[in-house]
Amino acid sequence: MTSSRKNKTLLIDEEAASALELLKDGLLLPATSLMGSKESQSVLETGLINGKTFPFPFILAPSGKKNAKVLKSLEVGEELTILFKDKPFATLIVDEVFPIDPSERIRHIYGTDDISHPGVAATINRLGTLGVCGDYTLCNESSSKIKESIKNAQLAIAAKHTTSLVMAANPLHRAHERLIRHSLEDTDLLVIFLLKSYTESNLDYETRKETLDFFINNYLTKNHVLVVPLDNSYIFGGYNEIIIDAIVAKNYGTDRLTIGRNHAGLGMFYDCNSDKSIIDKVIGIDIEINIASEYVYCDKCTTLVSKNTCPHGQHHQISYNSNSILELLELGLLPPTILVRKEISAHILSKLFPKRFKNLEKLYYDILPIEGLLEERTEKDFYLELMKLYQTTSLT
Repeated sequence: MTSSRKNKTLLIDEEAASALELLKDGLLLPATSLMGSKESQSVLETGLINGKTFPFPFILAPSGKKNAKVLKSLEVGEELTILFKDKPFATLIVDEVFPIDPSERIRHIYGTDDISHPGVAATINRLGTLGVCGDYTLCNESSSKIKESIKNAQLAIAAKHTTSLVMAANPLHRAHERLIRHSLEDTDLLVIFLLKSYTESNLDYETRKETLDFFINNYLTKNHVLVVPLDNSYIFGGYNEIIIDAIVAKNYGTDRLTIGRNHAGLGMFYDCNSDKSIIDKVIGIDIEINIASEYVYCDKCTTLVSKNTCPHGQHHQISYNSNSILELLELGLLPPTILVRKEISAHILSKLFPKRFKNLEKLYYDILPIEGLLEERTEKDFYLELMKLYQTTSLT
C-alpha cells in the first residue's frame, strides 16, 4: 500500500465521517459500500438495494475547490487519503469519479430543494459536483460500543423483544415521557437513540442525556431502558428519515421501532384511493414499525391525552411543540409543569444560564421561605423553589 503521505488528500466534515463509520460498522445494511454512477442510478430509480429499501444513493461528494481539483485529477486504482480534522481518517482505492447534481440529491433526501428549508440550506453547502467511489479502509477501527451495550442489556433481562425510539428530547417534555411509557408497555427493552446534532439550535447532547437519565432513573422500572447516542447527520434528514431510522435500529439489534404521529418524517401520500405513510414504502427491512398517538394536554380532561381519544377538540388542547418550549427556556423562563417536569426545567436553565444570579443567597432569604440556617444551594435548587411559588394559588 502506498504511503498516505504521498497520496492525494480529500477533506471531509464530521457528518461525512459519521456516515462512513456507520457504513463500515454494518449499520446501514443493505448498503455496504460507496456507490458509483451505475449503482446510484439504480437506487434513484427503484429505491432498493438487492431488493431491500434504501432511500437514496450512498455517495461521497464533498464540496470545496481543493476537493474538486483533487477529484478531477484522480485515476482508477489510485489510493486516496481521506482527511478529517486534518488527520488521516481513511484510505480509498478509486474505482470511479463521476458527476452528481447537488440539487437532485437534495430533492431525494429532503423532498425539496427550496433553500429556505433549514436542512436544504445546511446540506447544499457541503455537497460538491463530483462523487468518488471505491473500497475504503478506516485508519482507526470504530470505537463504538453501542451494539455491544444493547446486546448486554438484552442478555441481562433475557429480552425477547427490543423496541427503539429515535428522539432529540430537545427539550424532554411531558409528551416525550408519555411516548416512552407507551413504548415500554409491550416490550422487554426500550433503546432510545438520542440524536447528537451538528447545529447550535439545540441543547447540547450531555444536557439532554442528563434529563433523560433523570426521568428514567426516577420514574421508570430499572434496566428496561437504555439511552445511546446517534449522530444526527444529513442522511437522517428529510422525509426519508424514518426509513433510515428503521434501517439503523434493525442493524443495532432491535426488532421494533416506535414513532410519534407528529414525527417530522412521517408524511402522508395518496395512493390508490387510500392514505398511506412513508413506512408503507419499506421493503425487506425486518423490523416492526408502530405509529404512536399524538399526545396533548386537554384543559377539559385536565390531563395528558391521546388526540385519538379526546373528544374536546383543538380549542381545548395544548400541543407539545419542542421549538416553542425550547424558546421559553432560552429566554430564561420556566415552562409550566404541564409542559415540562419542573426538575428538568431547573436542570436545563442552570445549564443555559450558569452563574446567572449575582447573589443567590440573598434571593433565597428575600423571596423564599427558609427554615433555620440556609444550607448551600445551587441555581437548580433555586428554580425548583421558585416553581413552588408559581404553583401557589391562594391569592389568585
